[in-house]
Amino acid sequence: MLTRRQFGLGALAAGVLGSTVQTGTAHAAAGYDYTARETFDHFDRTFHASGSAGQSTDNNEHGGLAWGQSYVLAGFIRMYEAYRDTHYLDRLVANIDLVLGNRDSERGVADYRGESLPAWRAMHPYTVGLVALKDAAGKPVLEVRSSLSYADLTAATVLAGSTADRFTLEVKSSRTGAVATFADLTMDPGSPDYAVSKVLAAYPSPNQVTARDLDPSGTTPPAQGANPLVSQPVLFAVHTGMITYPIASFARIVLSTPELRANRRYLAKAKEYLAAAKAAVAVHDREWRQDDDGGGHLIWVKGTPLGYDGTEMPTNQFLALGLTYAELAAATRDPFYADRARRMARTFARELTVDADDAYTWSYWPRFGKTYQGFTAADGVSEFTPSGRGAKQIEDLSHGAIDVEFAALVRRHRLGFRGAADMGRFARTFSKNLATTDPAGVPTTFVRVDGTGALAAAGQYLQSPRWMAVSKSDPVVFTHSRAIYDARAVEPQQGSYLACVAYLNWHARVNG
Repeated sequence: MLTRRQFGLGALAAGVLGSTVQTGTAHAAAGYDYTARETFDHFDRTFHASGSAGQSTDNNEHGGLAWGQSYVLAGFIRMYEAYRDTHYLDRLVANIDLVLGNRDSERGVADYRGESLPAWRAMHPYTVGLVALKDAAGKPVLEVRSSLSYADLTAATVLAGSTADRFTLEVKSSRTGAVATFADLTMDPGSPDYAVSKVLAAYPSPNQVTARDLDPSGTTPPAQGANPLVSQPVLFAVHTGMITYPIASFARIVLSTPELRANRRYLAKAKEYLAAAKAAVAVHDREWRQDDDGGGHLIWVKGTPLGYDGTEMPTNQFLALGLTYAELAAATRDPFYADRARRMARTFARELTVDADDAYTWSYWPRFGKTYQGFTAADGVSEFTPSGRGAKQIEDLSHGAIDVEFAALVRRHRLGFRGAADMGRFARTFSKNLATTDPAGVPTTFVRVDGTGALAAAGQYLQSPRWMAVSKSDPVVFTHSRAIYDARAVEPQQGSYLACVAYLNWHARVNG
C-alpha cells in the first residue's frame, strides 16, 4: 500500500500531475498564463483597485504591509529582473514612497515603550493584550495580560469575592469562548491566595493569563466590572524584514547597474531607500545575539509584550531580516551587514537535516532555542509565557519559503551556502516532500517540509511559487507550482498572489 507521500511522488512520475491537461480548461477559461507579464500586470491593477488588505497605504497595525504589500514589492523586483523594464521600478517607487510614509516615525505613533521609530508597528492579532484594573478610587492595582492571539478580543471581569477584600477574576475570549476563572483572590502578597501567584500557578490557563501587581504596597482589590484587554504595539523583526527586503533590493539593483545609476531620479531614490532600510533594521539591534562559533540570530527581549518573549525568534522570523542584511551587504559592501548575514546563514545551516531523499528538513523554532527545548517558570525565561513544554513542530511550506529565499540570496551574494549540494537539497524539499496530489489527482502540497501532516490548505499550497529561488535545481518546483495555479485559476485576491505570479514569470524568463 502506498503512503500519501509515495502516492504523490508516483503521481508525478506517472504524469497524473498532468492533470495540467484537465486543469488547463479552468486555466483557459480564466484567460491567465501565469508566466506572462500581462497576467502580472492585470493582477497588479486589479489588486490595487480592490482596496483589499495589503495596500501600500496600509499602516501594518494588523500586518497588512508585512504580509500583503511586501509581496507586491517583491513581485515588482522579480518582474524587473525578468523583463528589465523600468515600468516595474516606477511601480516600486510609487508604492515604496507610500509604505515609507506609514512608518511610525512619520505617523507620529509609538511602540509599547513609547518610542516612535522608523519602522512599522503591529498589534492585533499578534501581541499580548493587557489591561490595568483599578480600585474603587481609580488607582491601578493589577495588570491582567493574555498572550493568546487576538488577545484584544478578551475581557477581564472582576466579580465579588467571599469578603470585601477578595475578588474573583474571570478572563474570557469573545472569539473562542474560552474562560479562565481565578476564584477568591486577594491583593495581599503574604496570602496563599495572592492574585499574582495564583494566576501564575494556574499557567497555562485558558487564554494564557498572567498578572502583575501595580501597587505592591497596597492590598485594595480592583473594582468590580468588565475590562477589555488592549493589544500592545510591537515592532516585529519579521515584519521589518519582509517590508525592507524589496526596498533594499531596489537600492542594490540601481547602485549596481550603470544605466540606472545614471538616472538621477533612480539614484536619489536608491540612496533614500538605502538609508530607510538601514534605519529600519537598526531598530532591531537590541534583539541581535551572536555565538562564539560564528552563528547569529534574533531574540524577543524579555518584557516585549509577545508570547514567548525572552526566547529565540522562529527561524523564518530572523531570516526575514537576514534578507535585508544580505541586500544591504551587496548594495554597500559594508562588512557589518555581511557579517550578520553570514552568521545567520551559519545558524540556519546548523538547523538543517538531510533526509533519505537527500532533501533538507528543519523545524519551525530553532532547535537550540528555549521554545523548542522547553522551559519552566523557575527558569525565569519569559514574562508573558512563564513556561513552555517544547514546541518541536516542523517548518511549513509558506514560512519555509522565506528560509529558502534567504539561503538562495546569501549564496547569490557569496555570503553563505556555498556548497554545490545546498540548493538541490532545498529544491528536493519541495519536489520530494511537499509536492503531491489530492485524491482526485489535483496538484497540491503537504504542509510540512518533511512531508508530514495533512494535505495543505490554500493558505499554504498557493504559496508554492515562492520557492522559485531554487527551481533551477529541480524543474518540479516550477511545474508543480504552476500546475497548482492552473488547476485553480487563481485570481488577484491578495498581495502574495502577485509575488507568486511574478516568481513564475521570473523562472520562465531567468531561472528556467
